[in-house]
Amino acid sequence: MENMKPAPTTTPHPGAILAIILASYFMILLDNSVIFTALPNLQADLQLSTSELSWVQDAYTLVFGGLLLLGARAGDLLGRRRVFVFGLVVFSLASLLIGLAPAGWWAIAGRAVQGIGAAIVAPASLSLLMASFPEGRERTRAVSLYGATAGIGASLGLVIGGALAHWISWRAGFFVNVPIGAAMIALAPRFLPESGRASGRFDVFGALSATLGVGALVFGIINTAEAGWTSPVTVTAVGAGVVLLVVFVVIERKAAQPIMPLRLFASRRRTGAYVARFLYLGAMIGFFFFTTQFMQEVLGFNPLQAGLGFLPMTAVNFAVAMSIPPLVRRMPGSVALLAGILCFGSAAPVSTLATGRESPCRWSSLAPARGLPSRR
Repeated sequence: MENMKPAPTTTPHPGAILAIILASYFMILLDNSVIFTALPNLQADLQLSTSELSWVQDAYTLVFGGLLLLGARAGDLLGRRRVFVFGLVVFSLASLLIGLAPAGWWAIAGRAVQGIGAAIVAPASLSLLMASFPEGRERTRAVSLYGATAGIGASLGLVIGGALAHWISWRAGFFVNVPIGAAMIALAPRFLPESGRASGRFDVFGALSATLGVGALVFGIINTAEAGWTSPVTVTAVGAGVVLLVVFVVIERKAAQPIMPLRLFASRRRTGAYVARFLYLGAMIGFFFFTTQFMQEVLGFNPLQAGLGFLPMTAVNFAVAMSIPPLVRRMPGSVALLAGILCFGSAAPVSTLATGRESPCRWSSLAPARGLPSRR
């Protein structure tokens, strides 16, 4: 049984604590979307192939998602403030290295390290917020601002990334994290309270098998663009991914303190929500990745214009997200979930038709033939 010291019940500097947590969380979310509108410039500068370009984003999201639960566990066992500051150091240094990247492999590796830092900071920031504000009005307000930061970070990231890539360089989108991270690293020990430590163990093998399994599957799927499904590399990667994910399930069934308790999937409602969220985020990442290239390679938008082109969607997304909590209090949550799935499912085919049937890998070569400007 775990023993944890009681968390602080008072907040000596609520404004400073909230500002540090929100600024750090904003930096992570900003960096998840700031890269999209800068992708064509980054690809041209580092001479990346289409598959290599996809790994600039995939390396970050796979590591971030795969190690997120392990990062949360680290905060419980080692102290949330200590882990939070360490995550900021990793994230900030990785941002600096990406900005200095002389080659594609360097940028991809830096994005993976950045994902490690984000997987540590994100859960620690929410845990610190919950521990720093007592239950009631103060916590509700803090959590609302935390949720609003997610929408604002995703929206502004597209615009800021496009503006920096257009006016300065794609590298500026990563350099901007360095002073922000340095400021948060300096302020966090002064204002953030340290939490108690729980006794327990890390489910390292569970986290690694999940991350490597999904990574192998994604690598295999991406490799089909150039080598096809029958390629030995593709077959090996997909097979290894399936085996590793089976190993992950076995580990989680036997682990005393699993990183992903399988009992969570016993509820059909919860499982349905997980699947819907998985499909939504997967589709959205693909939508941003391909649409920003379509805007710039085919329609001739510059990076800033491409970022502004996403604002109508992100503004509606943010407004709906803010209006859902009061609506859910008046109706079953499953109704709102189903409505969201139907809206998104009906919009996806329209987006596909709007961008044409051509493969995104061929857009840059098709643009001149259509008389459209191309940035290459």
